[in-house]
Amino acid sequence: MTAWNIFEVMGIIAFAVSGALTGINKKLDVFGVLVLAITTAIGGGVMRDAIIGNTPPLTFRDPTFLIISAVATIGVFFTYRWLGRFENTIKIFDAIGLGAFTATSANLAIQHNLNSLFIVTTVAVITGIGGSVMRDMFVREIPYVFRQEVYAITTIVGAMVFYYSHQYFDGNIPLYLCFCITTGLRCCCIKYGWNFPVLEVDSDKTITDDSNSRN
Repeated sequence: MTAWNIFEVMGIIAFAVSGALTGINKKLDVFGVLVLAITTAIGGGVMRDAIIGNTPPLTFRDPTFLIISAVATIGVFFTYRWLGRFENTIKIFDAIGLGAFTATSANLAIQHNLNSLFIVTTVAVITGIGGSVMRDMFVREIPYVFRQEVYAITTIVGAMVFYYSHQYFDGNIPLYLCFCITTGLRCCCIKYGWNFPVLEVDSDKTITDDSNSRN
């Protein structure tokens, strides 16, 4: 198994666990948890493949990732009480998946001769956050990337590291660097509470302004 395959499997498992734990916390039934986990795991990859023209998406040609997602979800069914004891479990698994998918997607973009920094970064961001955004929308939550969480920025930094490092290093070093920096930065954000500021809006004032504009 190559480093490419290892990172992809890591991303699939991490995002599947994240999606399954979210579904359990939201009190979905078994089928709902399974669907949410699979969507979180493969959603970003499907979006990536559609954008770069790798169609039909790999997930639809090879069910391996779907099977891995399902197996990981079944594992969560038996261990979620143990996993739930650890604070920020969902966020940690999400960070691992984010780093893994950022690395593999940036690499895939380069392999498809998309050698622009902007394209490589965009593909990595869409893949990294796509599954999580779909997961949060399905359970009617505002996605991490739209809140004060420092989330997409970590993917952008990781993709930029991959883009520049692959010009100087051969082999899998760019993959490792991208994964470590993306995951490590996201974990630091979780541990130390690094967040973007949120604008405080006076709701009473907003309602008053709206009523005045209608009059």
